[in-house]
Amino acid sequence: MSKLIVLALRALPALALLAAFAAPPARADDFPSRPVRIIVPFALVGLIDILARAIAPAMSAELKQPVIVENRAGGGGATGVDVVAKAEPDGYTIGLTGPGALVAAPFMTTVPYDPVKDVVPIARVVRVNAVVLVATNSPYKTLGDLVAAARAAPGKLSFGSAGAGTITHLAGELLNMEAGIKMVHVPYRGAAPASNDLLGGHIATMIPDLPGVMGLIQSGKAHVLAVTSPARSPFLPDVPTTGEAGFPKVVSDAWYGLISPAGLPPAVTAKLNAAAASALKGDDIKAQITKMSATPALSTPQEFAAMIAEEQTRWKRVIAATGAKID
Repeated sequence: MSKLIVLALRALPALALLAAFAAPPARADDFPSRPVRIIVPFALVGLIDILARAIAPAMSAELKQPVIVENRAGGGGATGVDVVAKAEPDGYTIGLTGPGALVAAPFMTTVPYDPVKDVVPIARVVRVNAVVLVATNSPYKTLGDLVAAARAAPGKLSFGSAGAGTITHLAGELLNMEAGIKMVHVPYRGAAPASNDLLGGHIATMIPDLPGVMGLIQSGKAHVLAVTSPARSPFLPDVPTTGEAGFPKVVSDAWYGLISPAGLPPAVTAKLNAAAASALKGDDIKAQITKMSATPALSTPQEFAAMIAEEQTRWKRVIAATGAKID
């Protein structure tokens, strides 16, 4: 074999490496060319998991590629969000998450991602009302009744939450702040045990997401004093908002939305947003969301980013003022 041929063969790996670097990156107009993963940062069967599995087939039809739901629970949602934050920003790994891991937990404990720099919004998908809840046999029939009793006996009334550092905890602290009262926080391991103690008279109130307690309300076991949203809930149209009750800054309704790693090309973001929009147009998906006592609420990436920034500001203020922590 001639020396020229040997030299040429030896040069092939280097030439291939140079060619790889010189090749143009995958174009956004080629997206997607393989399956897309939606990381759900919570366990199976929960509201967010049900939502993800409802929209995935419809997004798949729009994207013309499989959309696979993968549960990565842990750390109150932080584990799954970190998987998204550390993924390649190519659109093939995205997440569906709620507010806790982006607007609350990062400001009370150390998480392995920066909620501002490492994660960017694609689309808010649904909104979920939260409510100020009491047992039906409670002496408090209005939010004014509850606040008056708390003012008359500081530290005597208590409110429950789904856990220290959750939005349900911070919502109670926000009510304390804005109403000038001091109800004692009692953390539970989830909303269900907190609801049980509410019905048993062990705590005076709680501020849970509506889907988790709608059954108690419909059965007559629990009574809603107010909806903690800027507008009345379509599921409880006769119940006043906290604003109508005199506390307009007590706002704590939840949401679920799609997120991606920072650096996702705008054209890919637009395609994923369009796929979410297409999914939410389906009557069957609308029916599933309504059955969950949630409301379809698609946003643009810019609207979603602005909402997250506003909520980070609000909850950081509550955290700083109350010293709220995650156990």
